[in-house]
Amino acid sequence: MNDGTEILDARQYLDAHQRAVAALPHDLINQIADEMLKAYEAGRTVYLFGNGGSASLASHFACDLGKGTAYCNGGKRFRVLALTDNIPAMTAWANDSSYEDVFSEQLRNFVQPQDIAFAISGSGNSGNVLRALQVAREAAATTIGISGFQGGKMRSLCDICLVVPSDDMQVIEDLHLAMAHSIFRIVSSRMSLKVMATASPG
Repeated sequence: MNDGTEILDARQYLDAHQRAVAALPHDLINQIADEMLKAYEAGRTVYLFGNGGSASLASHFACDLGKGTAYCNGGKRFRVLALTDNIPAMTAWANDSSYEDVFSEQLRNFVQPQDIAFAISGSGNSGNVLRALQVAREAAATTIGISGFQGGKMRSLCDICLVVPSDDMQVIEDLHLAMAHSIFRIVSSRMSLKVMATASPG
Protein backbone atom coordinates (compact mmCIF):
# COMPACT_ATOMS: atom_id res chain seq x y z
CA MET A 1 0.00 0.00 0.00
CA ASN A 2 1.38 3.40 -1.01
CA ASP A 3 0.31 6.71 -2.46
CA GLY A 4 0.24 5.34 -6.00
CA THR A 5 3.46 7.06 -7.08
CA GLU A 6 5.65 4.84 -9.23
CA ILE A 7 9.26 4.78 -8.04
CA LEU A 8 11.47 4.59 -11.11
CA ASP A 9 14.89 5.38 -9.63
CA ALA A 10 16.67 5.53 -6.29
CA ARG A 11 16.80 9.33 -6.13
CA GLN A 12 13.03 9.58 -6.40
CA TYR A 13 12.55 7.21 -3.45
CA LEU A 14 15.24 8.78 -1.30
CA ASP A 15 13.96 12.29 -2.01
CA ALA A 16 10.55 11.19 -0.64
CA HIS A 17 12.38 9.67 2.30
CA GLN A 18 14.22 12.92 3.06
CA ARG A 19 11.02 14.98 2.89
CA ALA A 20 9.39 12.70 5.46
CA VAL A 21 12.46 12.79 7.73
CA ALA A 22 12.50 16.59 7.63
CA ALA A 23 8.85 16.72 8.73
CA LEU A 24 9.09 14.20 11.59
CA PRO A 25 7.87 15.57 14.94
CA HIS A 26 11.01 15.22 17.04
CA ASP A 27 9.23 16.32 20.20
CA LEU A 28 6.92 13.31 20.02
CA ILE A 29 9.87 10.93 19.62
CA ASN A 30 11.39 12.47 22.76
CA GLN A 31 8.05 12.20 24.55
CA ILE A 32 7.82 8.49 23.74
CA ALA A 33 11.37 7.96 25.03
CA ASP A 34 10.37 9.78 28.23
CA GLU A 35 7.41 7.43 28.73
CA MET A 36 9.60 4.38 28.12
CA LEU A 37 12.04 5.59 30.76
CA LYS A 38 9.23 6.21 33.24
CA ALA A 39 8.00 2.65 32.70
CA TYR A 40 11.52 1.30 33.18
CA GLU A 41 12.08 3.26 36.39
CA ALA A 42 8.71 2.11 37.77
CA GLY A 43 9.39 -1.54 36.92
CA ARG A 44 6.56 -1.63 34.39
CA THR A 45 6.48 -3.72 31.20
CA VAL A 46 6.40 -2.58 27.57
CA TYR A 47 4.42 -4.78 25.14
CA LEU A 48 5.14 -4.37 21.42
CA PHE A 49 2.97 -5.62 18.55
CA GLY A 50 2.19 -5.17 14.86
CA ASN A 51 1.71 -7.09 11.60
CA GLY A 52 4.05 -7.94 8.75
CA GLY A 53 7.03 -5.59 8.69
CA SER A 54 5.68 -4.04 11.89
CA ALA A 55 5.80 -7.48 13.54
CA SER A 56 9.46 -7.73 12.59
CA LEU A 57 10.09 -4.29 14.06
CA ALA A 58 8.28 -5.24 17.28
CA SER A 59 10.71 -8.15 17.71
CA HIS A 60 13.71 -6.05 16.72
CA PHE A 61 12.76 -3.21 19.08
CA ALA A 62 12.16 -5.63 21.96
CA CYS A 63 15.62 -7.12 21.41
CA ASP A 64 17.25 -3.67 21.41
CA LEU A 65 15.45 -2.57 24.56
CA GLY A 66 15.85 -5.85 26.42
CA LYS A 67 19.41 -6.81 25.54
CA GLY A 68 20.81 -3.48 24.41
CA THR A 69 20.17 -1.86 27.79
CA ALA A 70 21.23 -4.87 29.89
CA TYR A 71 24.51 -3.29 31.00
CA CYS A 72 23.31 0.31 31.37
CA ASN A 73 22.11 0.32 34.96
CA GLY A 74 23.98 -2.14 37.13
CA GLY A 75 21.86 -5.11 36.18
CA LYS A 76 18.36 -3.59 36.41
CA ARG A 77 16.68 -4.86 33.28
CA PHE A 78 14.19 -3.25 30.93
CA ARG A 79 10.96 -5.27 31.02
CA VAL A 80 9.87 -5.65 27.40
CA LEU A 81 8.00 -8.30 25.42
CA ALA A 82 7.08 -8.54 21.73
CA LEU A 83 3.67 -10.18 21.43
CA THR A 84 4.64 -11.16 17.89
CA ASP A 85 7.19 -13.70 19.14
CA ASN A 86 4.85 -16.35 20.61
CA ILE A 87 3.83 -18.12 17.39
CA PRO A 88 1.93 -20.95 19.13
CA ALA A 89 -0.18 -18.46 21.11
CA MET A 90 -0.89 -16.32 18.05
CA THR A 91 -1.94 -19.27 15.89
CA ALA A 92 -4.05 -20.76 18.69
CA TRP A 93 -6.00 -17.53 19.17
CA ALA A 94 -6.31 -17.00 15.41
CA ASN A 95 -7.57 -20.56 14.91
CA ASP A 96 -9.87 -20.86 17.93
CA SER A 97 -11.15 -17.29 18.18
CA SER A 98 -10.16 -14.67 15.59
CA TYR A 99 -7.03 -13.14 14.09
CA GLU A 100 -8.18 -9.89 15.66
CA ASP A 101 -7.55 -11.48 19.09
CA VAL A 102 -3.92 -12.56 18.61
CA PHE A 103 -2.48 -9.61 20.56
CA SER A 104 -5.35 -8.59 22.82
CA GLU A 105 -5.78 -12.03 24.35
CA GLN A 106 -2.07 -12.28 25.11
CA LEU A 107 -2.26 -8.85 26.75
CA ARG A 108 -5.15 -9.95 28.97
CA ASN A 109 -2.79 -12.45 30.65
CA PHE A 110 -0.21 -9.85 31.59
CA VAL A 111 -1.05 -6.16 31.21
CA GLN A 112 -1.17 -4.04 34.37
CA PRO A 113 -1.87 -0.37 35.06
CA GLN A 114 0.98 1.90 33.93
CA ASP A 115 2.45 -0.74 31.63
CA ILE A 116 2.93 0.40 28.03
CA ALA A 117 1.15 -1.10 25.03
CA PHE A 118 3.24 -0.02 22.04
CA ALA A 119 1.45 -0.47 18.72
CA ILE A 120 3.18 -0.37 15.32
CA SER A 121 0.97 -0.05 12.26
CA GLY A 122 1.61 1.63 8.92
CA SER A 123 -2.08 2.29 8.30
CA GLY A 124 -3.21 2.56 11.90
CA ASN A 125 -6.26 0.45 11.02
CA SER A 126 -5.24 -3.16 11.71
CA GLY A 127 -8.05 -4.83 13.64
CA ASN A 128 -5.82 -6.86 15.95
CA VAL A 129 -3.76 -3.77 16.82
CA LEU A 130 -6.88 -1.73 17.60
CA ARG A 131 -8.31 -4.47 19.79
CA ALA A 132 -5.07 -4.78 21.75
CA LEU A 133 -4.98 -1.02 22.33
CA GLN A 134 -8.55 -1.13 23.62
CA VAL A 135 -7.68 -3.92 26.08
CA ALA A 136 -4.66 -1.90 27.25
CA ARG A 137 -6.80 1.19 27.82
CA GLU A 138 -9.31 -0.85 29.82
CA ALA A 139 -6.41 -2.02 32.01
CA ALA A 140 -5.24 1.58 32.59
CA ALA A 141 -2.01 0.99 30.68
CA THR A 142 -0.36 3.75 28.67
CA THR A 143 -0.95 3.37 24.93
CA ILE A 144 1.64 4.47 22.39
CA GLY A 145 1.45 4.10 18.63
CA ILE A 146 3.56 4.81 15.58
CA SER A 147 1.78 4.95 12.26
CA GLY A 148 1.69 6.64 8.86
CA PHE A 149 -0.83 8.08 6.42
CA GLN A 150 -3.25 9.97 8.73
CA GLY A 151 -2.82 7.67 11.73
CA GLY A 152 -6.01 5.71 11.12
CA LYS A 153 -8.34 4.57 13.90
CA MET A 154 -5.34 3.85 16.11
CA ARG A 155 -4.81 7.54 16.69
CA SER A 156 -7.85 7.92 18.95
CA LEU A 157 -6.82 4.90 21.07
CA CYS A 158 -3.29 6.15 21.82
CA ASP A 159 -2.13 8.46 24.56
CA ILE A 160 0.75 9.31 22.21
CA CYS A 161 0.55 8.60 18.48
CA LEU A 162 3.41 9.55 16.19
CA VAL A 163 2.30 9.61 12.56
CA VAL A 164 5.03 9.53 9.92
CA PRO A 165 4.17 12.30 7.42
CA SER A 166 4.04 10.04 4.37
CA ASP A 167 1.57 8.00 2.32
CA ASP A 168 4.26 5.56 1.13
CA MET A 169 4.32 2.34 3.18
CA GLN A 170 8.00 1.65 2.57
CA VAL A 171 9.02 5.15 3.65
CA ILE A 172 6.76 4.79 6.70
CA GLU A 173 8.36 1.47 7.66
CA ASP A 174 11.86 2.89 7.12
CA LEU A 175 11.15 5.74 9.49
CA HIS A 176 9.47 3.48 12.04
CA LEU A 177 12.78 1.63 12.30
CA ALA A 178 14.71 4.90 12.55
CA MET A 179 12.38 6.11 15.31
CA ALA A 180 12.72 2.83 17.19
CA HIS A 181 16.50 3.12 17.00
CA SER A 182 16.42 6.74 18.13
CA ILE A 183 14.16 5.88 21.10
CA PHE A 184 16.45 3.01 22.04
CA ARG A 185 19.54 5.23 21.90
CA ILE A 186 17.87 7.95 23.99
CA VAL A 187 16.70 5.42 26.58
CA SER A 188 20.00 3.56 26.84
CA SER A 189 22.04 6.78 26.99
CA ARG A 190 19.87 8.28 29.72
CA MET A 191 20.02 5.05 31.71
CA SER A 192 23.82 5.05 31.51
CA LEU A 193 24.15 8.75 32.37
CA LYS A 194 21.91 8.36 35.40
CA VAL A 195 24.14 5.58 36.73
CA MET A 196 27.27 7.67 36.14
CA ALA A 197 25.72 10.67 37.89
CA THR A 198 24.78 8.51 40.88
CA ALA A 199 28.27 7.03 41.06
CA SER A 200 30.04 10.41 40.85
CA PRO A 201 31.41 11.73 44.16
CA GLY A 202 29.82 14.83 45.66
